[in-house]
Amino acid sequence: MENWYLPITIVPGLGLLILSTSNLMVTLSNEISTMIENSKEKTIIAKKLKQLKLLNMGMVFFYVAVALLLVSAVFNGLYSAGKISLYTSVLAIIFALIGLFSLVIFSFRAVTIRQKQFKIM
Repeated sequence: MENWYLPITIVPGLGLLILSTSNLMVTLSNEISTMIENSKEKTIIAKKLKQLKLLNMGMVFFYVAVALLLVSAVFNGLYSAGKISLYTSVLAIIFALIGLFSLVIFSFRAVTIRQKQFKIM
């Protein structure tokens, strides 16, 4: 198949999403750690822990999407399996979209949590 490389062209974009999401996770984890040491606001800490879980879920979906895209490219390049490669690519895109959707939910919730956090302070 001559278009075996097409699924791989999406991988760098997903890599950037993984990088930025892991950066968010580290920042949020450090913030939670600081809040646990210094604050007694259990509700805000609990909400931020849920946010961390949401980011982790998004990361898992991005990793699965990358794996599926690579498998799709290998199937398409080695075995000329057009339909299997297409279905695998579509499944990878669905996983990536679910990961993106979890990041959108994270963003909306983060603003609300931040507003509640600053009202308390």
